[in-house]
Amino acid sequence: MRRLGKKLLAGPYLMWMLLFTVVPLILLVYNAFTASDGSFTLANVAAILDPVNGKPFLRSIGMSLLVTGICLVLSFPLALILRKYSSNKNSFIVMIFILPMWMNFMLRTLAWRLILLNNGILNQMLTSLGFGRVHLMNTMWAVILGTVYDYLPFMVLPIYNALVKIDNDVISAAQDLGAGQGTILRRIIIPLSIPGIVSGITMVMVPSISEFVIASMLGGGKVYLIGNVIEQAFNSGYADIHAGSGLSLSLMVLILISMVIYRFFDGEEGESGIW
Repeated sequence: MRRLGKKLLAGPYLMWMLLFTVVPLILLVYNAFTASDGSFTLANVAAILDPVNGKPFLRSIGMSLLVTGICLVLSFPLALILRKYSSNKNSFIVMIFILPMWMNFMLRTLAWRLILLNNGILNQMLTSLGFGRVHLMNTMWAVILGTVYDYLPFMVLPIYNALVKIDNDVISAAQDLGAGQGTILRRIIIPLSIPGIVSGITMVMVPSISEFVIASMLGGGKVYLIGNVIEQAFNSGYADIHAGSGLSLSLMVLILISMVIYRFFDGEEGESGIW
């Protein structure tokens, strides 16, 4: 009876997985390898190599790497600061960084539009201080800024969770043996935080490669990423679900490969330990 009850409880979850994960994935793969007449073709998958699609794809990779690097540089010191303070205060401070994740994604991006517009909050502040206006709206930098803001919590939290698991006795023992702050950071803290860093990189880089909403809202159509190409393939007046499915599948395979590479290096770092 207990096993039957567990199976019944798992039933809705399995049905959800089947309808909203397995079936769409099967349809995506089928459309990716078929033409409009139903014949088999590799042209849809190979379309990622076309210069028309290749430039937005390379631009997306470059932007994703830059966003991931900025998030990592900002998140690691921030996570160290969060770890330094008491756990009671920490929980409140961490909640502040989680709050943006509770807000609607579109509202956060629209808020950045109000800030970065030529007559927005940022330029009003600059002109009131006697400085000239900056034109960030509808540029790559606006897209990068909005993407960093949206994905920064996804880098901070995994690193923070890895840092709080480091035993303070290990750090105290290293200090007793004469290790300085730089040595402790290099030999203990960074190696033990590698799993959190890898998780953060994966959680930021993977979704930012296929980002298109922020590019549309902050880039104003002037910043064209691979996500915009796929979105237009499905939704434009000349929609081609086969071409869109092929590009989506190619991007999915590349993302899976990058995740495997990250996990491989994560495993090597985990085996090496500290010192």
